[in-house]
Amino acid sequence: MAQGCQSAPPAAVATAASGKSAALRNMEPVAIAAHRCWFASGDPAFQGYSFANELDSHSGRPRFLIVPRSDYGGRPLLVVQAEGAQGNITAFGPMLDQPVGSRVQADIARWRTGATGCGQAA
Repeated sequence: MAQGCQSAPPAAVATAASGKSAALRNMEPVAIAAHRCWFASGDPAFQGYSFANELDSHSGRPRFLIVPRSDYGGRPLLVVQAEGAQGNITAFGPMLDQPVGSRVQADIARWRTGATGCGQAA
């Protein structure tokens, strides 16, 4: 078969068509849901925190951070990022060891699958 007749692998076509990496495509809906459910809704469990969006990261790891409201430039309490060819989403930070941690993990796991709803209040 001539090379001109071969098609590109599906992943390459999807990335080229949208102009976004898999990491960014996977991370955007999670970040949108987190902001909407945890911050825009006025959820009391997140009143002491601020949301720092870093989806336009040039590191290839789009992410968002949860930081203390009183110290926006301070050390993140939660980092949620996507990376790799598959755009795998991971979360880490001391917030996961706090009472709200299990809810955060459950929300992120649900949003990774494409769900958009908000979870139970902490």
